[in-house]
Amino acid sequence: MRVSTVGSALSTLPFTDPQQEPGWSHVAVPAAAGRPLPGAPRGLAVEVSGAGRSRSLPAWVHETWSTSLLVVEGGRVVHEWYADGLGPDTRFLGASMSKSVLAHLVGRAVREGALTPADHVVAHVPDLSGSGYDGTTVADLLTMTSGVDWVEDHRDPASPASRLLACFAGPGDSRALLASVRQGEAPGTRFAYCTADSQVLDWVRERATGRAYADDLTRLWRDLGCTHDAAMAVDGAGVALAGGGLAATARDWAKVALLAVAGRSDTGERLLDPDWVAAAARPAYPFLGVGRLPSSITTHAGFGYHWWPMDDEGHRVTADGSRGQLAAVDRRTGSAVVKTSLWPYDDPWADRQHRDLSYLGLHALLDAAATSGTQPEERADRQKERHP
Repeated sequence: MRVSTVGSALSTLPFTDPQQEPGWSHVAVPAAAGRPLPGAPRGLAVEVSGAGRSRSLPAWVHETWSTSLLVVEGGRVVHEWYADGLGPDTRFLGASMSKSVLAHLVGRAVREGALTPADHVVAHVPDLSGSGYDGTTVADLLTMTSGVDWVEDHRDPASPASRLLACFAGPGDSRALLASVRQGEAPGTRFAYCTADSQVLDWVRERATGRAYADDLTRLWRDLGCTHDAAMAVDGAGVALAGGGLAATARDWAKVALLAVAGRSDTGERLLDPDWVAAAARPAYPFLGVGRLPSSITTHAGFGYHWWPMDDEGHRVTADGSRGQLAAVDRRTGSAVVKTSLWPYDDPWADRQHRDLSYLGLHALLDAAATSGTQPEERADRQKERHP
């Protein structure tokens, strides 16, 4: 496994089995009723074109600093690979993939009637009255259109995002920091990537349901049939890093992604309402469409309810975390791809190029899973339909 030696806090985070690292506090999320994904290994003939050339699947895996790759087709694992020293029992820090798990928890709270996207934040968390979140709604948080004065720059150690992360590497109080966030622009008028929005969203969910993050996640872990305990980073007050602190195995990340297909577990139990699943996978505003986010993020995705649509129709959607943590599904076919990575972060251009190339590889793998068993002519026709 290649390891980057760059210097920002995000670059030096432990991305594999972080619960074993000193300096961070974690709580365990038990896997109480595991249902392993069955395996049906097969070869994948995949070519990834991007950045001016084409490359084979192994070359793409290497070029994008991958640490694991899992492909699920028809509910079965058809491809599974891990970097040296890692394996099926390794817990991979999802970083901001954790935000998509949070969206699942919020979706369940909506299904149960505990809150709605139209709810005002301070109706659930009066502690935020007078802050930048006074006047925002749950929907504003879900779509990161709160408009608050926040800079998500982990390369600057003095930025709000860096100070928020520091609360989880010591005895900090993350919610005190959230209460100090000030207003910026009108809610619902612009997108700005903002982990503070995720942390406030979890605060709202907690107050609405009466359940701590770890308790809600334990219930989800059980209902999804996850097979390994997960680990969640917490601050000095025991508040979860809901926007970036969840570590889980690649196969359990696949179960998280598969819930975004239709809102059902592998047993057919409905966990999320169909309307919620559809809304989470689609941009809520034109400026959240694919190719319309700030180019410093990516031109290959938009933003839904803490999920990243890979097309404006919401057919394909992914969770996305810093340094290449990705869990994507095709909602038409039920196929899924999990890719964890550890590419360098401090060079913004390299970070952007690795992410864009990773998105192209996700599409190629989902194409390969969707067209397995078809004749070459049919496969070409389907690919033309998806990429005219």
